[in-house]
Amino acid sequence: MDRRHLRAAAVVLAVLATAIVAVPAGGQQSEGDLRNRIDSQRGRERSLSSSVARLGRLERATAREVAIYEQRVAAVQAELAAAETVLASTEQRRDHQRERALRLRARLHTSRTQLATLLRERYAGGRPDIVTVILHSDGFAKLLETVDFLKRVQVQDQRILDTVKGARQDAVSQRRVLTKLATQRRVATDAVRRRHAALATIAAGLSERRAALAQARRARAALLSGTRASRRRAERSLTQLLAQRARALKAVGPGGPWAIPWPIVQCESGGQNLPPNSAGASGFYQFLPATWRGLGGSTPHAYLAPKDEQDRLAEQLWAGGRGARNWVCAALVGML
Repeated sequence: MDRRHLRAAAVVLAVLATAIVAVPAGGQQSEGDLRNRIDSQRGRERSLSSSVARLGRLERATAREVAIYEQRVAAVQAELAAAETVLASTEQRRDHQRERALRLRARLHTSRTQLATLLRERYAGGRPDIVTVILHSDGFAKLLETVDFLKRVQVQDQRILDTVKGARQDAVSQRRVLTKLATQRRVATDAVRRRHAALATIAAGLSERRAALAQARRARAALLSGTRASRRRAERSLTQLLAQRARALKAVGPGGPWAIPWPIVQCESGGQNLPPNSAGASGFYQFLPATWRGLGGSTPHAYLAPKDEQDRLAEQLWAGGRGARNWVCAALVGML
């Protein structure tokens, strides 16, 4: 094996050793993965934050509607209580007039029975009629007194009957009026009761909706908190990775200074000015021929140029890290 092959074998071993050291351990994510994760979680945070805010607005609006409907339910409840009180009073008055009519009917029946009994007694007792009284009167004054007495008795009997009958008719009439009024007030009370039930149902539905919105908002807020915590962990990991990279960039390998981070140089060439490999890459920075010519290299291959020219063109290709993808080893050592 000649010296050239020995150098190539050494480079391969160095590349493998460096790759093993440079690949993040423990499943650590690369910078690109971390940045993608952070961006994705930031987008999710914005979405969740917007959702939480929207649910909060809906919850507050629903709470206002619940308050309005609860006030309406309370007002209708008071109206219903008043209507039920009036209805109960009307029905009580109606029942009182019904009982009064029944009592007066019984009283009228009793009065008629008593008058009939009295007439029978008068008839059986030989109570004189008006002609008999006139014929048997001792004088004109006695006659007037007796006639007046008989008339008063008849008038009094008729008055009793008329009074009782009129009172009964009045009670029956009042009962009819109150029955009609009670029916009207019952219909009105039922309408208020239905309105109260409808408003109470709406208020209950709105309360359930407010509870559901609150539960959804809390769930979204929990997801937002978890996403934010995960994003912050990813940011800390990225900060640590960038700090590690900054330390790696400051590392100076043998043969330097180098235009790109030493770990990449170590992985690509081991710090050796290598001749072209099977792909044509050569030099300290393993320039491909087309890349070398495109950068304005002065020689057919990079390894033929002095180190300062290779450094200058490598720095130009590196472009402050934006051109890191031009080196395969940049990914292997965690620079991407």
